[in-house]
Amino acid sequence: MMNPLDYTWLFGVTMVFAFADAYGIGANDVANSFATSVASGSLSLAQACVIACFTEFLGALLLGSHTADTIKGGILSVKRFETTPELLMLGMTCAIMGSSMWVLFATRQGWPVSTTHSIVGAVCGVGIAAFGGSSITWGWSGLGQIITSWFLSPVFAGVVAAIIYSITKYGILRQKDSVKWAVRLIPVYFFFTTTIEAFYLIYKGAPGTQAAKMHVGIIVAIAFGIGAFFALFAIFFFCPWLKRRVVGREELRWYHIFVIPFLGPRPVIKALPETKEAAHAETITSSGSSDNKEYAQETKDGQEITRIEEAQQVTEDTQVAPQNISLKDKILNVVLHGVRKDVRNLNNANVKSVHDAAEIYDSDVEYMFSFLQVITACMASFAHGSNDVSNAVGPLSAVFDIWQTAEVDVTGKVPVPIWILAYGGVAIDLGLATYGYNIIRVLGNNITLFTPTRGFSAELGAALTVLTCSKLGLPVSTTHCITGATAAIGLCNGKLSAVNWKMLSWCFFSWILTLPIAGLIAGLLFSFAAYAPNMFASVAAGAASV
Repeated sequence: MMNPLDYTWLFGVTMVFAFADAYGIGANDVANSFATSVASGSLSLAQACVIACFTEFLGALLLGSHTADTIKGGILSVKRFETTPELLMLGMTCAIMGSSMWVLFATRQGWPVSTTHSIVGAVCGVGIAAFGGSSITWGWSGLGQIITSWFLSPVFAGVVAAIIYSITKYGILRQKDSVKWAVRLIPVYFFFTTTIEAFYLIYKGAPGTQAAKMHVGIIVAIAFGIGAFFALFAIFFFCPWLKRRVVGREELRWYHIFVIPFLGPRPVIKALPETKEAAHAETITSSGSSDNKEYAQETKDGQEITRIEEAQQVTEDTQVAPQNISLKDKILNVVLHGVRKDVRNLNNANVKSVHDAAEIYDSDVEYMFSFLQVITACMASFAHGSNDVSNAVGPLSAVFDIWQTAEVDVTGKVPVPIWILAYGGVAIDLGLATYGYNIIRVLGNNITLFTPTRGFSAELGAALTVLTCSKLGLPVSTTHCITGATAAIGLCNGKLSAVNWKMLSWCFFSWILTLPIAGLIAGLLFSFAAYAPNMFASVAAGAASV
């Protein structure tokens, strides 16, 4: 019989692989939240990583659930382990190992997979290895929902994202005076975006709060209040700032938004004639932080200076003579390896052909939507940190609880200590910062061309789908939703060639592989440990026979 603090080595191994799994969640799932923002140029890769460090960590720490499912998805009854808590410890250790191995491998290949499905598949493998196939819930209440989500998630999200983008496309982008229409409608977009995001966070039931118990009328009122606040902010501060910066070409910084009603005239930036190619390059490289972009070149002392060049990051293609690399540069290259990657792939021939099939609109209008896109990405990341961190900390919390008590909680819920939430939050941040570029590169410009209006529509469409379907009890995956939204945005160009179907096929194929491969790894590990010859048992049996 197991006693408290037995099998400490299992707890230690789980600690290591739970960190690896959370690291993979950051590199794969979190990258989904910021892929379109980086691809469109609303944020640089470094800026996305910095923002995510706060949104993901604070989401996990402040709103992360203080209880977690012992077995994710309820596909395997925890009561089967009631008399053998040490086997549940072993099972959760093997499950987290199988999940982390698959997610990290998929990330390395650039496959956006569902980390929730990965841990569920791993648990299935453990259950089959321990009790046989009949122990798993195969019907609609179990694996049936997950398999269905492979098709529901991308289709639903794609339809919603296409509707949002089509409204923007025909209501603003294709209008004769698109800049004027954008300035008029930006407050409306601010209102609906912030209202939806606030409703999303509250109505879904932020795990660390009592939000789920609030009456829906109160939630709607709070969400509309938040939306009204941001709409008024857009009317009196943001839109006047946009008019002076975009239309008047005044040299303004982002922090001038908050004092724009009291700010006097500023120097005017000289604009150059636009071409389609220039507008495209301008949008994807300069529509992020106000400090890192300008729409045209300045003339100073008779020389034209391109501010975009001043803001360019060092990418993996940058060649530096070995003899010129100092120790400091070597250290920085290692530390900043993940944020110095070229994730846009704009010089790739296959990617370029996909982008050439997309329509290009006024870059000034695109720039106006970059702020909305950043807001949507931040809210999605914050919500992700509060919810999906449980994929890694759930099994760890179960192992930790059994290690301390030597008992299985048959309710299927285990407490999650605050230090475990912080532990998972740190790992998620590190995963995005050092390895997330693999997924951002794929879900960004590799599938279709992204601009701020397209990215905003895809992110909002995915968020709406996750919210609606989860409350209706329909199975969805955040990863699958953003992938489907990405494909739908590409199809809105009216050309099949505007979507990289080969890359999209690999993404779908990786979703199908997730369950069986994660399950196979976890099941084999469990079998190897549980059914291997035991020296001590053999010695004891021999002594008893004598």
